[in-house]
Amino acid sequence: MTPSELAGIQRPGEVRHNPSAAELVELAVGRREGKLATSGALVTATGERTGRSPSDRFFVAHGESQDKIDWGDVNQPIEPQVFDQLFERVRGHLEGRDLFVVDGSVGADPEHCMTLRVVAELAWHALFAKQLFRNIDPSKLEPEGPEFVIVAAPSFNAMPERDGTNSNVFVGIDLERRQILICGTYYAGEIKKSLFTSANYLMPESGVLPMHCSANSGRDGDVALFFGLSGTGKTTLSADPERRLIGDDEHGWSDNGVFNFEGGCYAKCIGLSPEKEPQIWGAITFGSVVENVVIDDDTRAVDFDDSSLTENTRAAYPLEMIPRFIPEGRGGHAGTIIFLTADAFGVLPPIARLSPEAARYHFLSGFTSKLAGTEAGLGSEPQATFSACFGAPFLPLPAETYSTMLGERINKHGARVFLLNTGWTGGPFGVGERMDIDHTRALVRAATSGALDRVEVRTHDIFNLDFPTTCPGVPDEILDARSTWDDEDDYDEHARELARMFVKNFESFADRVPPEVLKAGPLSE
Repeated sequence: MTPSELAGIQRPGEVRHNPSAAELVELAVGRREGKLATSGALVTATGERTGRSPSDRFFVAHGESQDKIDWGDVNQPIEPQVFDQLFERVRGHLEGRDLFVVDGSVGADPEHCMTLRVVAELAWHALFAKQLFRNIDPSKLEPEGPEFVIVAAPSFNAMPERDGTNSNVFVGIDLERRQILICGTYYAGEIKKSLFTSANYLMPESGVLPMHCSANSGRDGDVALFFGLSGTGKTTLSADPERRLIGDDEHGWSDNGVFNFEGGCYAKCIGLSPEKEPQIWGAITFGSVVENVVIDDDTRAVDFDDSSLTENTRAAYPLEMIPRFIPEGRGGHAGTIIFLTADAFGVLPPIARLSPEAARYHFLSGFTSKLAGTEAGLGSEPQATFSACFGAPFLPLPAETYSTMLGERINKHGARVFLLNTGWTGGPFGVGERMDIDHTRALVRAATSGALDRVEVRTHDIFNLDFPTTCPGVPDEILDARSTWDDEDDYDEHARELARMFVKNFESFADRVPPEVLKAGPLSE
């Protein structure tokens, strides 16, 4: 390949262009980048960085995007010359090194498809890209090449005093020149998230709502969306043996319906078991990549319960490894939308029905308890967090842009919306228990089937939420979160504390949403 086809890298070593997954596994093992587990999966370790590094991600500030990006602590700017100088040093660093090139695409809707190329220093990073992005016939690339190029050079460490970075890690996105540079981190999730962050900027321009959600389809073609941050259950709940999987984590909603951005899944696998998550368990086989799990050097068995390296253990595998997946990656318009939250306070009801106005409120709030290990710097305790649209770190445009688009689609297509708590019940984290997965699955089945449409509901006095008093397959007594606590006064105190956090967080949106949306949230004291 020529330097122009390799993002300007001169005189590389051997370049392998679109090798097969099997070849990449062989190369990764031969280069001591990973080991094969008994299941056939490739087990790798990412060293110090076992999650994303949000403080090290920057957008190049120039061109039209400079005026559109919602700049702040999440979307940090960097000058073009700083990006260019660092990129040139990385190019020099990669000279003489073997490279692995994978061509792919984002977007299963042919009308809204972005082509991409990943230039990787590591064979296992190339395998990750091959399994996560959608396949594309390289001969069908435009003569000018792919629309986006990502260069992943983990062995190059930036120097803040020289390169203008915050640490040795740098994740830079140039939306104008369609380039992404990643260095200093071996965590493969940066490759996935930087590209999908770029899609979240570009897709609204063509009328597509980009969504950080999983999606599946029922026997009658009814589509359900599952929004939520890492660890809230998107992958687990969407991989339903009674429904067909559209996709795991990133989707678009166009005039044609819902479509998957990806070609694979990137699932958390801490505590994974064949009993609780049989589809994910079965997908971790030859061709899949498993990050930061503990493996026995003699037997090569993986201990998915061991979190000594990180809580954020991950498995990447192609969608075809999930039974009953939809190869086309497309479905109709969503009929059910579920917002997932892992509430460590233990005060939100297991499920609540949301009006269109309440849906916009909770979409903009994006509350959950961030679980340990999904980002660098988190401790062992869950942290309450609000992330607009359940994906603020990946949204370059103002949050209300995405909220307005979602509200329009809810109203147009009559989608029912629910807030589902996959977190704690009977008390806060450390006192109560995590919601039973079988009960959660029963709640999801009832929501998607319409079984909750006509049941009696009660309104939560503090959170202003309507929750059902009965649900098939779920004990009535757990549907009222207050009744699961030993001390109901203690419950009220914790509930009011969380409600105040909701109100405080939403102050930044108060003058940017209609009054009816503001009134749909928790009640101020």
